[in-house]
Amino acid sequence: MSIEKLPYPIVVGGHVCLDVIPVMEGTHGSLQDIFVPGKLIDSGPAMLATGGAVPNTGLALFRLGAPTRLMGKVGDDWFGRTILGILQQHDPSLAQGMIVSPGEASSYSIVINPPGIDRMFLHCTGANDTFKSSDVSDEALRQVGLFHFGYPPLMRSMFEDGGTELAHLMQRAKQAGATTSLDLARPDPAAEAGRADWRQILKSVLPFVDLFLPSIEEIMFMLRREQYDKLSNKGLEAYMDADLLDELAGELIGMGAAVVVLKLGEYGLYLRTTSDKARLAEAGKYAPEHPAVWTDRELYAPCFEVSVAGTTGAGDCTIAGFLAGFAQGLTPEETMIGAVGTGACNVERPDSVSGIMPWAELSERIAAGWKQHGTGNLLSGFEANPRKGAAVWNGPNDAKGEVRK
Repeated sequence: MSIEKLPYPIVVGGHVCLDVIPVMEGTHGSLQDIFVPGKLIDSGPAMLATGGAVPNTGLALFRLGAPTRLMGKVGDDWFGRTILGILQQHDPSLAQGMIVSPGEASSYSIVINPPGIDRMFLHCTGANDTFKSSDVSDEALRQVGLFHFGYPPLMRSMFEDGGTELAHLMQRAKQAGATTSLDLARPDPAAEAGRADWRQILKSVLPFVDLFLPSIEEIMFMLRREQYDKLSNKGLEAYMDADLLDELAGELIGMGAAVVVLKLGEYGLYLRTTSDKARLAEAGKYAPEHPAVWTDRELYAPCFEVSVAGTTGAGDCTIAGFLAGFAQGLTPEETMIGAVGTGACNVERPDSVSGIMPWAELSERIAAGWKQHGTGNLLSGFEANPRKGAAVWNGPNDAKGEVRK
């Protein structure tokens, strides 16, 4: 099924903000060299762009060609009007599901993104803090094919009280028949979200989540805090451990998720799925036609080689690619390749979505021999498996997608 002909819309709900992105192309050096107290940092014009899971993942899905609806909350201030205006520039319909809350401040981020250095944020959560399950109507959920919710750690009502609101929202979406999907964000350790009991929150939420797509750093922060503190300054390569990835994904599947995808930043994407075919068959309107193809899988997809202009929204766009492939009924291998391909297109531009191309063009680019990074050998026991001009790596626990009765 082509992405344009999907029978049900994909709805992206959750966190939305306005990103203010100063151009820092002429700024070079380490963080210690650049950010010195009292130093004047010469930067270029500031770009204004929507940020957060709703516009990043949602607009990427829209640009890929999927029928997309957005569902976030803004205030009735200048930042809120700017957010809605940017969405309307893409398509007037994209702002129709947005909630405007009088008297509340809209969320914003100052994105600090020097060349060659992972981006940093100064962030105000604003109206996101009051987003609740009741903001989403039962009628809206009944129309959804896939419901993706992003960044609950940056939304106070979603993580306080043990994640009751988040669990209720995802349960309602699942009961309405939608395929459910969840992404996270890494909270400030000193903030209330950073002190929340995320293990308990995930235990209450993941039984209602079909596709769970956090980053490795987010999950380490939430489930392996002591180990995270030891590894956080050593770079993402420190997490490229096959046993660690399998252990984390296994724990998350044990909590209830059907498919776990761990984003590994510049190193790509890791996937682990449940061994229960019945659980996959119950994954909503976009459940796999042949659940066995998705059962008991372990895969790794390295990133494609690109010239990096910025990393803002890279993980969100990677998620958009995964959701687009899953909704089309593609295999896990094809879905993983489409996900890292979408993420690679994102980082070729300094903003979050302008590099995303229609799915057909992305598929052509991949099939034409787009080169991937050769990082699969960092994972012990994984074996390369070339498919359609691109490669995924099969893990030692992978059932290789045989359709078993």
